[in-house]
Amino acid sequence: MQKPAPLPPQLTTAPFTLDEAESAGLNQSQLWNRVAIHRVSRGVYRPANWDFTLSAAARSLSAATPEAWISHTTAARLHGLYLPPWLSDSNELHLSKPRHLPSVRRKGVIGHTVIASEADIEYVQGIRMSTRPRTWLDLARRLPISDLVCMGDQLIRIPRPEFEDRHAPFASLETLRAMLEEHKNFQGVVRAREALNLMRVGADSAPESLLRLAMLDAGIPEPELQVQLRPNDPFSPSADLGFRTRRVALQYDGGHHLEQEQIFRDRRRDKAFEAAGWTVLRFEKDDLADNFSAATRKIKSVLRSAWQDPAVSSGFARGT
Repeated sequence: MQKPAPLPPQLTTAPFTLDEAESAGLNQSQLWNRVAIHRVSRGVYRPANWDFTLSAAARSLSAATPEAWISHTTAARLHGLYLPPWLSDSNELHLSKPRHLPSVRRKGVIGHTVIASEADIEYVQGIRMSTRPRTWLDLARRLPISDLVCMGDQLIRIPRPEFEDRHAPFASLETLRAMLEEHKNFQGVVRAREALNLMRVGADSAPESLLRLAMLDAGIPEPELQVQLRPNDPFSPSADLGFRTRRVALQYDGGHHLEQEQIFRDRRRDKAFEAAGWTVLRFEKDDLADNFSAATRKIKSVLRSAWQDPAVSSGFARGT
């Protein structure tokens, strides 16, 4: 029996469609007779020794279903959007199609039939998928309010061009509100509206958003975000959240704050606030794991003390 010729190199590293196989010189019967190739679903194949990656799986699925698009959790992961821990490593493959087309029926794929406009869909690295704002809306049925707020805060955050190679946020409150109005009968729209009302420009991370929400739940007044020690000074140190009138600065130090250089920067930042008479409270992952319960009690106590402090109260009277 003649040994099959080696697979074309372009078919050995990731899933591929029947069209791509035929372009490489293999017809369908040749694909079926090769032990080195596994059929994934209709029109989609993969090398037998392929190590799963979400982006490659989504690319082949998108290519094999041109009228559909990658959506929901899959799109969120590919876009780098915030997802709660129980979904952040998900390898679910979600595919959406317009309602006038037959439902998605592919092995291992979660299908959706939805109403969407062309503005809700884009191509990212060759993958047809829902935009970030539309992905946020699609997940409104599945995610709790707090997680929707975290993802929404990420969408409307003003980027730092020197670090992110972009100058504009992914969305604005106004464009998200217009999208909700366009899809007013969508089954997650009520929850999405509630999340929209809680979203704020200025949260740099999901823990900062969750801390703010925990403070609101605890009856603490809403803090300012990205509070500069010296307002309108681009070189001023800033706090993630805070209360200028009571001179209380709140910082959430994530994993990157454990790096030695970042530790020195954090110390200089905090000393600058303290030298100006501010109280600095720092929180970290243990506080996040506690849903900020202990943190909010501490914040309440410090705010009460600050209100009773004559130096702070006199400053409040002067508006400083």
